[in-house]
Amino acid sequence: MRERPLPPSRRIVATLVLLQATGVQAAAGDEEELALAYGDTATLSIATGSTQPLRRAPAVATVITAREIAAMGATTLEELLDTVPGVHVGRSTVLYTPLYVIRGIQSDYNPQTLVLHNGVPMTTLFTGSRGFGWSHLPLENVARVEVIRGPGSALHGADAYAGVVNIVTRGSAGTELGARAGSFGTRSGWLYHGGRLGPVDAAAYLRTGRSSGFRRTVQADAQTVLDPLFGTQASLTPGPVNTGYQALDGSLELGFRKLKLRSTYLLRHDLGTGSGVASALDPVGRGRGVRLLLDLSLSELDLGHDWKLTLGASHQRYRQAHDTPLRLFPPGAFGGAFPEGMFGAPNAWERHTRLSAVIGYTGFARHTLRAGVGHDDLDLYRTQELKNFSFVQTGPFIGLPVPTPGAQIVEFPVQDSFLAPHRRRVSHAHVQDEWAFARDWTLTAGVRRDHYSDFGNTTNPRLALVWDASLDLTAKLMYGRAFRAPAFLELYSINNPVNRGNPGLEPETIRTLEAAFSWQARPDTEIKLNLFDYRARNMIRTTDIGNGIAMFANLGAQRGRGGELEGAWDAGAALRLTGHYAYLQATDERTGANPGYAPRHKAYARADWRIGAGWLLGTQAQHVAGRARPPGDARPPVADHTTVDLTLRTGRIARDWELAASVRNLFDADVREPSLAPGTSLPYDLPMASRSFYLQLVLRL
Repeated sequence: MRERPLPPSRRIVATLVLLQATGVQAAAGDEEELALAYGDTATLSIATGSTQPLRRAPAVATVITAREIAAMGATTLEELLDTVPGVHVGRSTVLYTPLYVIRGIQSDYNPQTLVLHNGVPMTTLFTGSRGFGWSHLPLENVARVEVIRGPGSALHGADAYAGVVNIVTRGSAGTELGARAGSFGTRSGWLYHGGRLGPVDAAAYLRTGRSSGFRRTVQADAQTVLDPLFGTQASLTPGPVNTGYQALDGSLELGFRKLKLRSTYLLRHDLGTGSGVASALDPVGRGRGVRLLLDLSLSELDLGHDWKLTLGASHQRYRQAHDTPLRLFPPGAFGGAFPEGMFGAPNAWERHTRLSAVIGYTGFARHTLRAGVGHDDLDLYRTQELKNFSFVQTGPFIGLPVPTPGAQIVEFPVQDSFLAPHRRRVSHAHVQDEWAFARDWTLTAGVRRDHYSDFGNTTNPRLALVWDASLDLTAKLMYGRAFRAPAFLELYSINNPVNRGNPGLEPETIRTLEAAFSWQARPDTEIKLNLFDYRARNMIRTTDIGNGIAMFANLGAQRGRGGELEGAWDAGAALRLTGHYAYLQATDERTGANPGYAPRHKAYARADWRIGAGWLLGTQAQHVAGRARPPGDARPPVADHTTVDLTLRTGRIARDWELAASVRNLFDADVREPSLAPGTSLPYDLPMASRSFYLQLVLRL
C-alpha cells in the first residue's frame, strides 16, 4: 500500500528538480523517480523474484507494512488478511484453523493458497495446509505482508494456485519489549532486539502467549444426529466451542553482507478442537504443532559483466501431535460402547529440504533475464495413530466402530493406521524475461517446469503486460496457469472409514485472466480496479465407491468472475480514508450452481484520524454477504454480517512507552463461518468470537 502522497507544492518542486537534472523529457527510468517523489514507495518481491515498485509489478497485489498493521490493530495474520481485497478468512471444522480463501476457491484444508515465510513455503505434506502450528500467528516480528491474488506457479511452483502470501520478518535495529492482555483470558509478551555484532547484523525475537479462547455455543452437532438412532442422550450440545491455545514463537536472524541466516521456531500446544474434529463437541482433546525452520540465502551476488547469482537453502521440520488424544465422540456414544468416549490421535512427522539457484542477467538492452533451478526433498517420514476403536466391515458396508479391549487407547501398527510414511522429490526449473519493448510498456513472460516423483510433470506459464499510460495511470493485462499438488492425505490415506486415498490423482489446475488499473486521480486520491476470470479444473473432491466409502478423485471444476475496487483518500493532514469492495460470481461447472461457502459481496472501509499530539484513532468496518450453500445443502444461505473495530494508539506516553487499546466486533455481531455440506453435523455453522478487547503496552528503545 502506498505512502501518503506529497502535497501539491512539494510534488511540483520534486518534478521540476528531476526534470532540471535530466534536461530531457522524462523516460521510463525518470518516471520511476517521479513515482517515488509522488510517494509510491511500496514495493513487492514475490511477483518476479526481485524487488520492484508495486504499481509496476506484473500481478494484482497488496502490501501491508508494520505501520499499517499497528494502525488497524491487527494482532494475528488471520485478522490482517481478512482486510485484503478479494480475500476472506474462514475457518476449518478441524481445530478452527484459518482458511485464506482467495476469490472463492475453498476447501476444508485450504491448500490452494501458498503461504511463504521469507520466501519459504509453509505447506505441509499431510493435508496441504499450514498445519496445526500455524494458528494465531503473531505480527510483532513482521515487517510487511505481501499478498498476490491470482496464479503464481510460474515462479513459486505448487500451491500458488489461488494466490500467494509472503510474510517478511523484521531485521531492523532497536529494542522492543511488549505485553498485551484482553478478552477470553488472552495474554502475551514479547522481546525483540536488533543490532550489530561486529560485522554481523543480528536480530532476535521471542514471544509467548496463551488464551482460554472464546466460548460461543454450538446448538447441535454430529452426536445430536446419532442420539435418536441409538436411543442415547450423549451429545454435549448445546455447549461451547473449544478454542484455547498456548504459543511460543522465536527467531534469530544473522546477516553478513549478502549472506543471511534465519532460524524460526513456532510452537502451538494445548490447542482446542473448536467444534470437534468429527463435528462432535470435544472439551478435552488438545492438539500440538511444532515447526522449526532454518533458511540460508546468498542474495544477488555480483558476478560481473551484468550477471548476479542468488542461492537459497532451507530445512524445515514439522510435527503434528496431540497433547491429549482427540475425543471424536462423547461418553456413551454408539449405544454406550464407549463409556469414556471415542478417542483418536493421528500424529505425523515431516522434514522438508529445499535448494535453489537463480541467476539474473541485465546485459541485453531493455531485458532483465532470470533463470533458476531447484530441488526439494519432502519427506513425511513417520506416522503414528493412537485410538481406542477400529472399524470392521459387516456385509457390504463399513460397520460401526468397535472398541479396543476395555476401550483403551493403544498404538496401532502403521499398516493399520491412517497413513504410512511417504516421500516426494521435486526438481524444477524456470525462466523469465522482463522486456521493456517500448517506452512505458513492459512484457513479463515466464514458464516453470516441475517434475514430481509421485505424479510426473507439470508446466506453468504466465504473461503480464504493464503499461504506464501516464504518470498517474498504470494498466496491466495478465494471464497465468497454476497447479496444486495432491496432499498425501488425498493420495495415500488408508483405513479411513469415510475417505480413501487415490494414488492416481493428478494436480488441480487453474487458468486465470486478469486486468488491473491503478489511477492516481489526484495527489491525495488513488483508485484501483481489478477484474478477473478463472477456470479451475481437476479439483480434488470425494466420490462414492460403494460399501459406504468415498475416494478422492479429480472431479471438481469451477468458473469464477469478478472484481475488486479499491480507493484511498487523504482527506486532510489528520484524516486518511481507505476502502474496497469485492464481487465474486462463481459457478460449479458440474451442476451450474454456486459452489457455496465464499461471499459474493465483501466491503471494507477504514478511517485513520490523528487526534492531538501523537494519538491515532483507527476505525474499520467490514460487511460480508451472499454466502450461498453448495449443491446438496438444503440449509438457508449463511447469514450476512457486519463488524466494526476500533483502535486507539499513542506514539509516546512517557519517554519511550507506547500504549494501544482495541475493541474488535464492537457491536457484537453474530458472525458465523459455514460448516461443510450437507450440514447435518453442524447445522448452525461455526460460531465466531463475540465482542472482545485488548490493551497493549510497548517499550521501544
